[in-house]
Amino acid sequence: MVRVGDLFYSVLTMNLLIVLAAWCLAKPDRRAAFALTAVAVVWVFASGKLEGDILWSFSRDHGVTMSDLLSVAAVAIAASAWRRARPAQ
Repeated sequence: MVRVGDLFYSVLTMNLLIVLAAWCLAKPDRRAAFALTAVAVVWVFASGKLEGDILWSFSRDHGVTMSDLLSVAAVAIAASAWRRARPAQ
């Protein structure tokens, strides 16, 4: 049985990931890039109920899922925003 709290935190983390990615794409900023990278790391652990299919298995209980690819995309967006951001004045 799915607990409401588990699903809530998964959806909350996914929404943070999307909002921060949009922020990095719209207005590249190093703070936004750092925040997006942090949430991308949290997403790997918080995506439990939204994981999807397993793409590659490490062991019986661990593997790379479709939702883990969101973290890879988020880190790529954060790296791009970091490079494009103007240095602090």
